[in-house]
Amino acid sequence: MGKAKTESRLKPNQATATAKFIRVPPRKARLVMDAVRGKYVPDALATLKFVPNFAARAIEKVIGSAVANAENGRPFDANGRPLPALVAENLKLVSGRVDEGPRLKRVQPRAQGRAYRILKRMCHISVIVEEAEPKPRRERRQAASRRARAAGRTGAAAAAPTTGRAKPQTTPPEPPETEPEVTAPETGAAANAPAPEAETE
Repeated sequence: MGKAKTESRLKPNQATATAKFIRVPPRKARLVMDAVRGKYVPDALATLKFVPNFAARAIEKVIGSAVANAENGRPFDANGRPLPALVAENLKLVSGRVDEGPRLKRVQPRAQGRAYRILKRMCHISVIVEEAEPKPRRERRQAASRRARAAGRTGAAAAAPTTGRAKPQTTPPEPPETEPEVTAPETGAAANAPAPEAETE
């Protein structure tokens, strides 16, 4: 009865799946569900693949079941005909609920005859996927940005005349101006001495 009511509340482009009595505390399962709610199904499954948590495995199975229901287990319309199957790549996780289930009561023995109560909690997981607009691809944007960066690098290389760091042009310093040396006139015997004769062969 409850399943029929749930399916009647769904839109024609939606599908649902539920897993009950999962041996995971609801608090831990909600942390994982909050990380994938609102994402496309391929992105959500890729995220859950790298989450080292048992709750991630359970949520991954529930999402896979919802995708299978969207492709095969479609409800019937007013004329008794099944609704067309949905495209798995365009499905989006629009709703994800984690409700508390029953609790198993256990006892931990303690000192002096005492006993501590242990509660092993369970949860119920339910998801709803909806066919949305196709996700825009990022490969084209990345390729365009790579081409733009490559064009910018080639343009900058063509504009630069030389490669490497340009060295500043420096002129050698001019030598300081020196005054001509003035010698005193020779007097005495040195002045009257004859000049030395040039050697001839």
